[in-house]
Amino acid sequence: MMFTSLAAAASVVTFLVHTFVGGRRVAAPLLADRSLPKPSKWLNYYCWHVTTVLIAFMAGGFLWLAFDPHVPSLVFLGALAFALSVLSAAVALKAGIGPLRFPSTSLFAAIAIICMAAGLFV
Repeated sequence: MMFTSLAAAASVVTFLVHTFVGGRRVAAPLLADRSLPKPSKWLNYYCWHVTTVLIAFMAGGFLWLAFDPHVPSLVFLGALAFALSVLSAAVALKAGIGPLRFPSTSLFAAIAIICMAAGLFV
């Protein structure tokens, strides 16, 4: 229960960073940009909110698992966190940016590592 609660807390932190820090630094400038084609701009904004919902559900999933452990669900959420960390790093590298400059790289990696630890105790 301790590690899944920790994974839930890490997911909540990720949600808060995404929503409140990223909202100001990423979503707001995206909406202010006048050079992007309208469909591209609004599809990117939609994807921003898809990510917000995904992280909220991830936090809820870990909270649920803290009270009702279920190994396949833990593996699924841990694999999802790992995949999102790798994707974040890959996108950063493609842009010529250090992967750790994207908070999502380390935040999702931390969640994945916590999941691996949780898997040892379920």
